[in-house]
Amino acid sequence: MKSNELITTAVAALEEIKADNIKVIKVNQMTALFDYMIIASATSNRQTRALANNVREKIKAAGGVVYSVEGEQTGEWVLVDLGDALVHIMLPVTREYYNLEELWTDSSETAAAEENDSQSITYH
Repeated sequence: MKSNELITTAVAALEEIKADNIKVIKVNQMTALFDYMIIASATSNRQTRALANNVREKIKAAGGVVYSVEGEQTGEWVLVDLGDALVHIMLPVTREYYNLEELWTDSSETAAAEENDSQSITYH
């Protein structure tokens, strides 16, 4: 499965279960481990698990591979490893605390993207 198909499928799966504030960050210039990071928020532990499960099901149905899923026990932060992309699904307080967007992007780039982008999905 190509990266763009992987991202499109994962984002659609997150939107289907009403994930909040979905961000897609291209990180291939910072690491050789994966190309994209998708970050989304959920309103409850139950929703984080449902979102991760939906991503897993949709990726597999589209012919992709899910390498692992971590964090389903607590549901505060669930990570879905899709190989070329990592999907982080977090409760808002966890997302704010770890602030992955700031760690994985240039802060000036993030601010400009947020000013110019009216959609819930931001590509970096």
